[in-house]
Amino acid sequence: MATATTTIRIPEKMKARVAKLAKKSGTTAHAFILEAITQKTEMAERYAAFAKEADDRYAEFLETGMAVGSDDMKAYARARAAGKPAARPVARKVD
Repeated sequence: MATATTTIRIPEKMKARVAKLAKKSGTTAHAFILEAITQKTEMAERYAAFAKEADDRYAEFLETGMAVGSDDMKAYARARAAGKPAARPVARKVD
């Protein structure tokens, strides 16, 4: 993996906190910061994908007018959570 160097400026107290936690975790401050950046990046990517899917589904609803009723969805979710077999609810045209 190719790497690039970058510089960040952090308050001294944050630097000390990072160093203390990194040491306690058995790693370096560099690895600790890199893991934090990786986690934040992955979380932002997952959120962006979630938001895109929500936007796409809303656009589809606006186009088709089809949706699953909340009562049907709740019953389905409750049955599945209880480990019971349940047929997927069917989308219907919303008035």
